[in-house]
Amino acid sequence: MGLIARHLEAAGLPTLCMSAAYSITRSVNPPRSVFLDFPLGQTCGRPDDPQERREIMQTALEQMSSLGPGEIFRLPFPFADSDEWKNTVMRPVQNSDGTRQMNDFRTPRLDSPQFQYDADRGAADPKCPSCVFISKD
Repeated sequence: MGLIARHLEAAGLPTLCMSAAYSITRSVNPPRSVFLDFPLGQTCGRPDDPQERREIMQTALEQMSSLGPGEIFRLPFPFADSDEWKNTVMRPVQNSDGTRQMNDFRTPRLDSPQFQYDADRGAADPKCPSCVFISKD
């Protein structure tokens, strides 16, 4: 995100990155960014709340001209009355047998590419230099 934004800025196109991951955005250092303290995947607000999404987008765009290089503006929209929701995302939990595991319900990462359709598998270019995940055997 930050690399692309810096490239576009160098070409004279102003950019504004929207993020729900403050530490990652800080390390990538885009030219200007807004941060929404919502769960990942809800960078522009809740999917079932078009009014909230409109307000978030309007507030984000209003910040564009006032943000300096590398600044991250924290958008003033709370996800809930408390930050308790953060304790259920990506946190270790203790099982009844005493073992601990991550409270992570994302789709598991696999070493080999996964395709929804066989046609997608056939369309993948095994000689693609940027597709490092495709076996070149």
